[in-house]
Amino acid sequence: MYHKEKSIQIKNSASALYNNLCVLRIAPRRLTYFTVVHANVVNMVSASWDGLNYSHRQLQSKEPNVATSTSLIMQAAFCVLTSRDLLVVTSQKGIQMYESDGSIMVYWHALETPETPTEQAVFARGISGVWENYICVGVSSGAMLVFDIPSKGSNITLSEVLHEHSESITDMASECSGSQECIANLVTADDVGNLCVWKSGEEFQLLNKIPGFDMSCSSVKLWKGTVVAGYGTGQIRLYEAVTGILHAEVNAHARWIYSLDIAPFSGLLLSAAEDSLVRVWHLTMTPETNSVEIAHLHNECVTDTQICGAKFCDGDGYAFAVTGYDLSEIIRYVQS
Repeated sequence: MYHKEKSIQIKNSASALYNNLCVLRIAPRRLTYFTVVHANVVNMVSASWDGLNYSHRQLQSKEPNVATSTSLIMQAAFCVLTSRDLLVVTSQKGIQMYESDGSIMVYWHALETPETPTEQAVFARGISGVWENYICVGVSSGAMLVFDIPSKGSNITLSEVLHEHSESITDMASECSGSQECIANLVTADDVGNLCVWKSGEEFQLLNKIPGFDMSCSSVKLWKGTVVAGYGTGQIRLYEAVTGILHAEVNAHARWIYSLDIAPFSGLLLSAAEDSLVRVWHLTMTPETNSVEIAHLHNECVTDTQICGAKFCDGDGYAFAVTGYDLSEIIRYVQS
């Protein structure tokens, strides 16, 4: 179903972080941006669709009043809003927002660090653009920060701080199908597997809490009102977002899942884990019974690689890309 294409070289290897690959397709310019985190650097590659031109950029983690920061970066993600796209980088010190090509930093938000050292580390992780003008970012305390993003410029404001999780947020995702009918349009996950389902707006509204099983939910997606969650057990669970009804549970991987992605137009689901496997699944909705089914379609083994990022390169799932710990390349697969 898929075959391997030429890999894209990156300047540094990928760190062993959840969801350590992000992809943004720029159709008018026939370009795709890829970002991979290594320690305190974001490696960024701009690749032309014909595969002939690649340009590289590196973004350092920043701190106010410090020339070079050693603060570890936890995640980098593109947020696609109605009027603009931003690249958001989270670290142990704060949150940086850049124009999508990484050229200009438009906003910096410092995390509150305790005066005296505590047992719990401080960091931000879990990034999602929501609706027309919000970007949400998770924090190690379990709080979710909601930023109001203007259509241009740097007048970004922190509009809300929401405290529903008691553990570190691991990942979050907005409704990716583009459907206006879905009541829920954001899901957040934490280190013990609890999921919170939200409706965005001037004030975000908690719609549902889906309890975890004391096992970290490392990656989460929201598609057509269905939450797709990947866990440290290697399991994938499909829940109805608003009611919390469990539709399906799959023993998808032998080890910790590091990344999930959905191609919203085709319903293809990508899962990647520490077991060196990337699997492609197909999700089908049955509106009459309001149920979701999952079927396995394909797998690729990336030998001797602890996979830490996997993303579709387009909305149909025609191609996907994979990163692995200590690997200085992005491996690409295309449908045969």
